Amino acid sequence: MPFQNLDMDWVLKIISLLTAYILGSIPTSIWVGKVFYHIDIREHGSGNAGATNTFRVMGARAGFPVFFIDMLKGYAAVKMLYLTDFYIPETGQFVNFQLALGLVAMIGHIFPIFANFRGGKGVATLTGVVLALHPWATLFAFLIFFITLIISKFVSLSSMIAAFSFPFILVFAFSDTTPSLIIFSIIIAILMLFTHQKNIERLIKGEESKFKVKRNKKP
Repeated sequence: MPFQNLDMDWVLKIISLLTAYILGSIPTSIWVGKVFYHIDIREHGSGNAGATNTFRVMGARAGFPVFFIDMLKGYAAVKMLYLTDFYIPETGQFVNFQLALGLVAMIGHIFPIFANFRGGKGVATLTGVVLALHPWATLFAFLIFFITLIISKFVSLSSMIAAFSFPFILVFAFSDTTPSLIIFSIIIAILMLFTHQKNIERLIKGEESKFKVKRNKKP
């Protein structure tokens, strides 16, 4: 039989990765926009299907739930490994697979199968991933994000600076020496550059919109 010698652990691992991708693919802002506001968020504002554009177009009432659900997608993808017995928790192999799950969830958010592969930039989902991996380092990065946002009023710039600060926070503030986690933190910093290319161009040209919430937007 063709599947007689198939390692079931690998089958379950593949299923776990697919589950992480499906979690990441939940297009929260798109569904909220279509169900409650009868719009496609990708046709308004910056055209991005993320929490920031949701705040701008639909207001805080939609923006906060979208942000927290998108963050929960990344958090749940990483934490679901505790429901398996693939690896001993907190070992190197365990952390490595958590990183794989988190990365796949982010890919799902950026290229969601439920929204024709046109998703957001992955910032909220990334926040959930790193929060599950290293809560204290994430809080430090959050602090850097909010300080930069208060000073600059640019969410894109604040997100990129926070992402780039994360590897330094891990190494210098918490003396983390887990190679895979450090490599992952560098990868996500580069990924932020990739997903924010248009924002970088607008920042250079002085055309980037400053963050402002539409508080009274109603369905």
